[in-house]
Amino acid sequence: MTIALPFDLNLASEAATSTFAQALAPLLGVGDVLCLSGPIGAGKSHFARQVVRTRLHAVGKEEDIPSPTFTLVQTYKAGALEIWHADLYRLGDVQEIIELGLDDAFEDALCLIEWPDRLGEDVPDRALHIELSTLDTPDARRMRLRSDAPEIWSDRITAALEDMKGRI
Repeated sequence: MTIALPFDLNLASEAATSTFAQALAPLLGVGDVLCLSGPIGAGKSHFARQVVRTRLHAVGKEEDIPSPTFTLVQTYKAGALEIWHADLYRLGDVQEIIELGLDDAFEDALCLIEWPDRLGEDVPDRALHIELSTLDTPDARRMRLRSDAPEIWSDRITAALEDMKGRI
């Protein structure tokens, strides 16, 4: 059974959030855009780091994965796949997206975008939006998954959830 979007997922711990990111990561590739939103401390950077770490590990690489809060963008090479991790919290003007090269990266790389609201109308239609929020239990998160292109994402999310069942 394939899940329908939007889909809400409650994750009981930081480890469960990591497990979902690790299960989704191998299913991502060139042209995929994950828009990570939620309040400060909701786990956007944690989720993005797990995706990057999983893809790097798959090609035998270990790297420090700093937050791009001050640099705006960090890039990584996982074999042939280029990964862009952007934190747009400090983005002053949408024009800076072009200066960063992010508009091209949407086509040529896997992009993980924190604070995607700063993109305005420049969010790709095919993006997967992952909205994180905290729950009453420490480290528990609610994740809402949605996309304007569910046909791109539903099967992959279903596969990640199936893979996750065997790991938590």
